[in-house]
Amino acid sequence: MTHAIIARQAGGPEVLEVTEAEVPVPGPRQLLVKVAAAGVNFMDTYQRSGLYKVEYPFTPGAEAAGTVAAIGADVVDFSVGDRVATAEGSRSYAEYTLVDADKALPVPDGVDDHTAAALPLQGMTAHYLINSSFRVEPGHTVLTHAGAGGVGLILTQLLKARGARVITTVSSDEKEALAREAGADEVLRYDGFADKVRELTDGEGVNVVYDGVGKDTFDASLASLRIRGALVLFGAASGPVPPFDPQRLNAAGSLSLTRPTLAHFLQNPQERHWRSAEVFRAAASGALKVRIGKTYPLAEAAEAHRDLEARKTTGKLLLLP
Repeated sequence: MTHAIIARQAGGPEVLEVTEAEVPVPGPRQLLVKVAAAGVNFMDTYQRSGLYKVEYPFTPGAEAAGTVAAIGADVVDFSVGDRVATAEGSRSYAEYTLVDADKALPVPDGVDDHTAAALPLQGMTAHYLINSSFRVEPGHTVLTHAGAGGVGLILTQLLKARGARVITTVSSDEKEALAREAGADEVLRYDGFADKVRELTDGEGVNVVYDGVGKDTFDASLASLRIRGALVLFGAASGPVPPFDPQRLNAAGSLSLTRPTLAHFLQNPQERHWRSAEVFRAAASGALKVRIGKTYPLAEAAEAHRDLEARKTTGKLLLLP
């Protein structure tokens, strides 16, 4: 027997409870992974709350790192004892989880288990944002929100390595210090940020806004863009954006809006390994610093969700079985 977190119905963090379960058995092209750490992400809270539809009883978690404990039929790329991570798993709030071999990422030497668990989802998200949703070039000016969050800290570092000017938003002095440590050129509070962005860009606005906050920042994000700028809305930490008239994009300067999700930027093994290899390599070399904001025992998954939803956290939250 093993332990896992389960939600028997949609609701607040209190619906998450520890339960005993059978150790899963890997099927064809699957790995059984002994979880060393599982990432806690906003997507998990959306599923738990019912915002994203799932079947209950439900075990959250798509991101984890650990060691291969068993392999199913037809697995040729991995062996028992290999260290792997994934951003595309399921039921990873557990001591053991099943991972499709095609979606498992080799963890290189020089990357510890906590970093390996913290990096896949947010690292590959940052990678597709600046390479594929809107290709950032040297000299671009970029606005990112939640600059001390898990994606924000990685995104800022990758943007600076690309040669961009980075403006970011945070909610406290502590978070400002973290954003500046990551390399942000300008750090703003959320209140009135669009006007301040205009001041910092001589009235022009930024080339692109990467917005994972959603409802609370959407209008001001649009107002921060220069003519033909792009808003990449990749999350909804404050709630989903209400329907709006696309004519606003024309009136504001022929703006572009996209609402991407990571799965559509991991469409084949080549794309998956391109993104993961680049971010893992950067972490292994020390060029990319991954901040673990807090770790929780598996049984405290509800507390991790409360902290994340209250936006009291910095960096990455991990559950440790």
